Amino acid sequence: MTILNSDSFEFISHGADQTRRLGMRLGALLTVGNLVCLQGDLGSGKTTFVQGVSAGWGSLDQVSSPTFQLVNEYRRADSTKLFHLDSYRLSSVMEAEELDIDSMLTVGCVLLEWPEMLAELLPVHRLWIKFNYVDESLRELFFIPTGPSYIKQLETFRKQIMGN
Repeated sequence: MTILNSDSFEFISHGADQTRRLGMRLGALLTVGNLVCLQGDLGSGKTTFVQGVSAGWGSLDQVSSPTFQLVNEYRRADSTKLFHLDSYRLSSVMEAEELDIDSMLTVGCVLLEWPEMLAELLPVHRLWIKFNYVDESLRELFFIPTGPSYIKQLETFRKQIMGN
């Protein structure tokens, strides 16, 4: 069970297309320095969501899961980068430190799958999204912002998708 505070919210997605559209809305709001942590089991919708985020952000590249490469880098026409990381296969904190997430945040945005593996290395301010598999078509997403800019960004996002 996920406990939400007043700045957080829950969304139930009714299929992959809706999850992608939700990601597109968030992607359009991302700016350089944003860290979005995507927590959830295999098949919970993380990569589908990232496909939407990438499209909404304006990526020139097609999204694929970074499971075996650890980091996929997507480009935008203005040369800003979107980094898609998967920490599932990292074997140590030292290996995680070598990824240098802080440097990535200076030139783009970072989408991090399996962030719980790196929690101690991550900036305190971030957007954490917890994905839960409900059934074949339903996914439950919990959006939890930490830090004033993420709280404001999530409020804008919530208003866009919920209309209030």
